[in-house]
Amino acid sequence: MIDLYTAKTPNGRKISIMLEECGLPYRVNMVDIGRGEQFQPDFIRINPNAKIPAIVDHDSRGQPVPVFESGSILIYLAEKTGRFLPVSPIPRSACLSWLFWQVGNVGPMFGQANHFATVAGERLAYPTERFGAEAARLVRLMDQHLETSEFLAGDYSIADMASFPWLSVALSSICQARPQIAGEGHNVRRWLSDIASRPAVVRGMAVGRALEPAEARNTKLAPTMSDGAA
Repeated sequence: MIDLYTAKTPNGRKISIMLEECGLPYRVNMVDIGRGEQFQPDFIRINPNAKIPAIVDHDSRGQPVPVFESGSILIYLAEKTGRFLPVSPIPRSACLSWLFWQVGNVGPMFGQANHFATVAGERLAYPTERFGAEAARLVRLMDQHLETSEFLAGDYSIADMASFPWLSVALSSICQARPQIAGEGHNVRRWLSDIASRPAVVRGMAVGRALEPAEARNTKLAPTMSDGAA
């Protein structure tokens, strides 16, 4: 059994998607980051950086294995199951490159763009423009890449699972705010549609919230292996 510590955020949903795709049994432990539960001593022992997501793998030989940072967790689960991370050097390097492209670029830039545009108490022109323009550039880059590739690294992989939760919530607003940089994102929209149709993705995205009727119907296509997922 794997304990998943998560919240209803894009980074948290990366891991529930991967767990569902791999069919691994897991328990969901929702962390209320709005109330600061990530700073509790029990959670700090799992992730000293006090952020979700994190997992504890109780199925490994010896002591339970804690893993934190979403990219690290995705690689750990891929290597544990032998799925969604190629073995051959060229496709493996492509997968890891796009995974860390998301971790190092999409997450931070999208998050900062949203913060300064919608959350910050004081509207500051410079950071709003800086992070918004960079988020739009990343969308454009991704759209150009997906013009000749079905998925980010050829076949569906952990690179796609890492980017999907972020693009699914941010693409439209980024394209509307800065169409001159981002473009219309037609290829990203096709990619989003293809991934959103996967039953495991529907279940993974639903962790921590009630299923909408259409999503509930989609889960009947395949049985869930999650324990405690909403």
